[in-house]
Amino acid sequence: MTKENQDKTGKNSNFQPVHSTYDEGINRVKKALEQVGIELGSRILTSRDADVVKACNLLTVDQLPKGFTKWQLPFFVGGGQFFFTTAEPGASVGEHSHPNDGVRFIIGGSIFYDGIELNAGDWMFLPKEKSYSFKVGPMGAMMCYCYECCCARRDLSVSHQEVINPEYVRVRKSL
Repeated sequence: MTKENQDKTGKNSNFQPVHSTYDEGINRVKKALEQVGIELGSRILTSRDADVVKACNLLTVDQLPKGFTKWQLPFFVGGGQFFFTTAEPGASVGEHSHPNDGVRFIIGGSIFYDGIELNAGDWMFLPKEKSYSFKVGPMGAMMCYCYECCCARRDLSVSHQEVINPEYVRVRKSL
């Protein structure tokens, strides 16, 4: 970074965390997908697809602080709900689909989808009604999901199973 881009504290004076509207961002994604020949919703996308990598490279973001690299993912979902899932090694999910779009982020471990291994840092976009299945890798997996559908029962859980052990979570007192 050149000196002229820094203020007195050494920060990037050109940093603008929001430089476009939500709709402009959607149009940007549509243009990038069109350039690489992807029709959003026509198939499942993953971070390992060659044409998706090309789209991500078209969707880089500038005007960032020193040391940061940022890109927009080549899809969008509206009104999503987020979930975490852990899975044991070798577990599998049979062929299924969802009524709305969603995205799955692999946070730890791995899953095998369509002959490729998706590892921590990888993701897959799931268009509505597109069937898929996957198998969990040898170290298990931790995933975060965002779906437009809920993927949960209407009532709160009655199993009384703790999925997060409170003894291992550092909590803070309310402000």
